[in-house]
Amino acid sequence: MSQTQFCALIDTSLPIALAGRVLTAFNHGTFFGIGSIIAASLVAKDRQTSAIAFMFSGLTMANLIGVPAGTWLAQVYDWRLVFWLIAGIGLVTALSVALLVPRIEPGKAIALKAELRAFMDPQVLLAMGITIFGPAAFFTSITYIAPMMVEEAGLSEAGVARIMVLFGLGLVVGNWIGGRFADRSLFGTLFVTLAAQAAVLVVFWLGVGSPAVVSVSVFLMAAFGFATVSPIQKLVMERASRAGAPTMAASVNIGMFNLGNAIGAWAGGATIAAGFGLASPNWAGALLSL
Repeated sequence: MSQTQFCALIDTSLPIALAGRVLTAFNHGTFFGIGSIIAASLVAKDRQTSAIAFMFSGLTMANLIGVPAGTWLAQVYDWRLVFWLIAGIGLVTALSVALLVPRIEPGKAIALKAELRAFMDPQVLLAMGITIFGPAAFFTSITYIAPMMVEEAGLSEAGVARIMVLFGLGLVVGNWIGGRFADRSLFGTLFVTLAAQAAVLVVFWLGVGSPAVVSVSVFLMAAFGFATVSPIQKLVMERASRAGAPTMAASVNIGMFNLGNAIGAWAGGATIAAGFGLASPNWAGALLSL
């Protein structure tokens, strides 16, 4: 993400900041897509989903530790300091990948036409559909968590911050559980976690006025929601590999995750705009999960 940080540091105008954000978006799918392929290739077949989950654990830890730490540093010191630190971390990470990640010999070259043809395969498209609608369910809720907590649950701003810590903890736990159990039963893990996520979101909707229910629901929503991510990535890689395009599909699937993020945010906003209340994104997310 160093491009974003550099653009933010050299200019404070909105167009430059947006340009940096777009450049970062181009890297996001490639990084996680190729990273998941590398992680899976370094372990035995029966541990591949766990390896993908371990690679994704950096993302969950960033939400748990990095976001609060960055916010605190920006408030206490200066937001530019945060960008400088992240740019530095990006450079260290690039160097670490070059020096520490084992070199993998390139496989057989795959023609671009063959890579694109895989996206006509129904199994690949169905697997990517799970990527869109499964994680979209918890994004439907979490996008509007601040006004929901303040207006419906009666929490303070400090209370909302604690809720977000629980959300981050849920991501970490769910990522670990999803990878561990998907190595034993990939589809079983998906069915259980998606159904459980839907149930939790319904409870969240019904009990939104109770801080205790809210706290447990946010943690479980994040845990069950992110438990689907590494199994879905593995599923897409398997389906795409059979269709002859594992690399491009793995990267595009990360884009589908972000598309789910956008759809979830839109769905939650649509229910609020329709007058169903600030808690309505929870039952909307439950429908997406189902």
